[in-house]
Amino acid sequence: MSLVQAGLTLVVAVGALSVVAALLVPRATRPAAVGGGIALCGVAGVVAGTAALAGQGWSVALPGLLPLAGVVLTVDALGGVFLAVVGAVAVAVGIYGVGYARHGLDGRGVQAVLPLFVVAMLLVPAAGSVGTFLVCWELMAVASLLLVLAEHHRRDEVASAARWYAVMTHLGFVAILIGLVVLAARAGNDSFPALRAVAGQLSPGTAGLVFVLTLTGFASKAGIVPLHAWLPRAHPEAPSHVSALMSAAMVTMGVYGIVRVGFDLLGGGPRWWWLLVLVLGAASAVYGILQAAIGTDLKRLLGYSTTENMGLVLIGVGTGGLFAAAGNMVLAGLALTAALLHVINHAAFKTLLFLAAGSVLHATGSRDLDALGGLRTGMPATTAAFGLGALAGSALPPGTAFVSEWLLLQALVHGLSAGGVSTAIVMPLAVATVALTAGLAVATFVKAFGIGFLARPRSAAAAAARESPPSMLAGMAVAGAGCVVLALLPALVLP
Repeated sequence: MSLVQAGLTLVVAVGALSVVAALLVPRATRPAAVGGGIALCGVAGVVAGTAALAGQGWSVALPGLLPLAGVVLTVDALGGVFLAVVGAVAVAVGIYGVGYARHGLDGRGVQAVLPLFVVAMLLVPAAGSVGTFLVCWELMAVASLLLVLAEHHRRDEVASAARWYAVMTHLGFVAILIGLVVLAARAGNDSFPALRAVAGQLSPGTAGLVFVLTLTGFASKAGIVPLHAWLPRAHPEAPSHVSALMSAAMVTMGVYGIVRVGFDLLGGGPRWWWLLVLVLGAASAVYGILQAAIGTDLKRLLGYSTTENMGLVLIGVGTGGLFAAAGNMVLAGLALTAALLHVINHAAFKTLLFLAAGSVLHATGSRDLDALGGLRTGMPATTAAFGLGALAGSALPPGTAFVSEWLLLQALVHGLSAGGVSTAIVMPLAVATVALTAGLAVATFVKAFGIGFLARPRSAAAAAARESPPSMLAGMAVAGAGCVVLALLPALVLP
């Protein structure tokens, strides 16, 4: 049995046991049982993803598991990247959730849905057919929606955020469904190898329709402008460890879908596809960081930061597609490498930031920066964790985001002479976008850290804040260690 097969088998088995534990284990020990199961699922995902990146491909067909098409699982190097990312986030969240869930989130329903959400996310990049992909995608969407609703009894805003999310995520699902069904209809069956084989026979109009439809659905999941409206609403209202899973792991599934369909299943495409991706990414990056810079709700600020960072990722993906369409595979590889590395880096620092924000909310009951301040005295470990996350996300050396954004800038700058009118116009604007967002990100995180943690307390709750339980600190420590490793030793993952 290969490591990929063993890892995915363990993911499904432990996930199922965690759901059962959530339903049967007594309330006192339920968070530990479920949190441990989620962390173990994450470890298995990291092992499977790392093995796939090392060249251990794996595929299995289970025809009797679902009606009509059955289930097909296939893991390659691209899927391995996202398996490892989701798995690593799940490790930190699982450990953190042991303490956080005791804050009124240890009910059977929430605890049973959480491992289901993690397993669904780990299976999305392992899907090897349209039917399997859509089932895993919808399971991920429904599970995350239920988790967004977890605290609906505490705040009226939760129900509104969940409605926005439900509408946007299912409109996106419909777009993906139509696009992939159009492609599968031409292929005769829904397996990914069959789709690759027929892609070259599609007319330009049909291929363009498939790409635009799937791009619409995947961009919505990634929080890309103008389909981002759900993200700054849903992420702040979800429990903080769920926010970390959504913002650091789930949104990357949108990026995975764009890369999988655009580069792999359709085999690349004309320049206008990738110009569209690049423009959407640039608009999202600028809009997201501007909204984050003026925000005072700590978790909403981090949500808008996610839109900014997914925009930067799409700049890299779009640039890679442009270079590939022009035949410059070296620069295309550099741009796509920068994009995928930023997916990994963003997952690390956004996990840490959301977990630290959850620690603040746990201690003070508030996300409002204007009602915080002075937290460094009562919460030194959380202050250090948020400070590390802020540095990692600020695109300053030796921050985590600096490495991937520097690589992205290198691809863009070297592409200025790649030729073509569209490239000559777009590349300087993309360079300016990356530079602008990097500067505004520094200002945003300086504001959040300074006002929230270093100023004087501006409420009784902030003055009385005390440090979070050890398991929450341990979860933040895992995410923080990931940030440090990725910042100081990027060569461990870059090749």
